[in-house]
Amino acid sequence: MTQSKLVGYFTMEIALENAMPSYSGGLGVLAGDTIRAAADLRFPMVAVSLLYRNGYFTQRLAADGMQIADPVEWRPEDFLQEESARVSVPFENRRVELRCWRYDAKGVRGGEVPVYFLDADLSANEESDRGLTGTLYGGDPYYRLRQEVLLGIGGVRMLQALGHTELTRYHMNEGHAALLTLELLAQEAVKAGRTSIRGEDIENVRAKCVFTTHTPVSAGHDRFPVEYLTRLFPGFINFLDLQDAASANLLKRALQTDQNYADLSDAARNGAFVNMTYLALSLSHFVNGVAKVHGETSRKMFPGVDIQTITNGVHAGSWAAPSFQALFDRDIPGWREDNFSLRLILRLPQEAVWAAHMASKGELLAEVHRKTGLTLDPDVFTIGFARRMTGYKRAELILANLDRLRQIAKSVGKIQLVYAGKAHPNDWGGKEIIRNIFKAQKALRRSVTTVFLENYNLDLGRKITSGVDLWLNTPQFPLEASGTSGMKAALNGVPSLSILDGWWVEGHIEGLTGWSIGEARSVGEAIEAATDSRKEAEALYTKLEQAILPMYYKDRGAYLTVMRHAIALNGTFFNTQRMVEQYIVEAYLR
Repeated sequence: MTQSKLVGYFTMEIALENAMPSYSGGLGVLAGDTIRAAADLRFPMVAVSLLYRNGYFTQRLAADGMQIADPVEWRPEDFLQEESARVSVPFENRRVELRCWRYDAKGVRGGEVPVYFLDADLSANEESDRGLTGTLYGGDPYYRLRQEVLLGIGGVRMLQALGHTELTRYHMNEGHAALLTLELLAQEAVKAGRTSIRGEDIENVRAKCVFTTHTPVSAGHDRFPVEYLTRLFPGFINFLDLQDAASANLLKRALQTDQNYADLSDAARNGAFVNMTYLALSLSHFVNGVAKVHGETSRKMFPGVDIQTITNGVHAGSWAAPSFQALFDRDIPGWREDNFSLRLILRLPQEAVWAAHMASKGELLAEVHRKTGLTLDPDVFTIGFARRMTGYKRAELILANLDRLRQIAKSVGKIQLVYAGKAHPNDWGGKEIIRNIFKAQKALRRSVTTVFLENYNLDLGRKITSGVDLWLNTPQFPLEASGTSGMKAALNGVPSLSILDGWWVEGHIEGLTGWSIGEARSVGEAIEAATDSRKEAEALYTKLEQAILPMYYKDRGAYLTVMRHAIALNGTFFNTQRMVEQYIVEAYLR
C-alpha cells in the first residue's frame, strides 16, 4: 500500500540531474538536496515545480568574458514520466490546462519522493499560456506572476487530482509559491459554504503552511501590482470579506499598507502592490531563515514576525566526490544513512585523506584542461570561487590589489585561481564582473594562473568544490543568506576562507575548520556602517600570506588536520539529513 504523503514541498526551481535544466542556482540545488534527504529518511513528502522546456540558459563566454546565453535543449520524456491527471487554472476570461511529469527521487533506504513538474504546453491552451512553462525566471513581471499562479494554485490542484488529498503541511520554498495560500483559503471557504474568506479560514490555512525565506536582499522579494491579480481573476474582487477584521488585516499585511480599501478593485485602482513574501509570512504557522545570522537579518526586515532558524545543508551522498565516497564506503560504512558518522574521519590516516583529495583535484584539473586547454599544476595551491555572479557576492575581492596578490604568490607560495558562475541574463553588473575577472586573468598570467570555467552546473560544481585546496567566499555582510557551496567543499575536506556571514558564522573555528576574513559583525553594525571592501581585501591577503599558504607549503600535516576537521565538524552537521530532521520536528509535526 502506498504511504500517504504528509508534506507538499513547492519550489520554483529544483536541481535533480545535471542534464535537467530545472534550476538556476542555489535555491534549486537546495531543493533537490532537500528532496533527496527526505527520500533517504523515508519521509512522506511530495514536491511540485514547473517544467521549463527552455530551461534557464547555457552559458558561453567570449574571449573577453562577455556572457552569451544560449537556449537549453532537452527532452523531458528522457527523464520524466507523464501523468494522466489534468487540472485547469482560471486566467482572465479563459482557463489554462495543466498536465504534469513525474520524477522519483530515490533514497538510500528504499524511500521515494515524487517530484511533479507542471506543464502548460498543451494544444488546448493559447500560445502565450503554453509558454508559461518555458523559461525559468524569464519574461516580464506579468509573465512571472502567471508562472507563480501555476506553481501555487495549479500545484495544489494537481496534487489533489493525483490523490494527494491528506497533506497536513504545505512548504513554500521562497515566496514564489505564496499563491498556494489563496487556493487553500478558497477551499476552506467552500467547505464552510461561503464565497469569501473569513478569519476561521485564515487560521485553518495558517496551521497548514510552512515558509522558508532565503533572501536578505529586498529586491529579491516579489511584488506585483494588485491590478495584475484583478486582471487575472476578475471574480477575485470580493475574495476577502473585508468586513471581517482578520481578512482586512491580512490584506493590509500582504499589501504592506495601513490604508482601508473597499475591495480589491479599489486597491488596484489606487496602485497597491501585493508582496508575496508578506503573503506567505501572514499565512504560515512556521517561518524560518536559513542560517542564524540570516534569521537575525530577516527579523529586522520583517519586524514583528516570529522567524526561526533552520540552517541549510547539502546532501552528503550527492556532493562527496567519488574518491571520498570510496574512502567513506571503505572506512566509515553506513555514512550515507548516518551522516553524523563522518566524524570518524579523525580516526583515518592523513595519507588516506590526502590521496582522496589529490584524486579529486586531478579530476578538476582534467576538467580545466578540457574546457580551456590550460594545464594547471596539481602541486600548486588552488583556490576556488564558484557561485552566481552578482555584485554582493564580490567575486573580485581577491583581485582588488593585483600587485599584492603577485607579491604573495612570489614570496610565500604559488597560487592558482579557479572561477565559475553565471550572471542572470538581465544582470549587467554581474556580466561585467565576469569580464573584469577575464581582464585580471590576463594581467596575472605570468604570476597567478587564473581560469574561469563556463556553464556552471551540478557536475562542474561537484568537481570544483571537491577539487580545490581552499574555498573562497566573500559576500558583503549580511547579504549571504546561507552559502551552501562552502558546505560541499567541507564535506570533501576543503576548508573555507570566508567573510563571517551565512553558515560560516556557525561553521568557522579559526585554524581548525578554516579561516575568517575580518572580524565577526552584528546585523545592527552592518546597518549603521558601510562595508569597507578595501579593508576586507587586505584581511584576505594577510590571512593567505601569514597563515594559510605557509601551512599548506611548509606544514602539510597541519593543513591536513584542518581538512579532516572540516569533514568531522562541518560535514557531519551542515547536511540535509540533519536539516530535514529539524524541519520534521520543528515545522512539519509541530
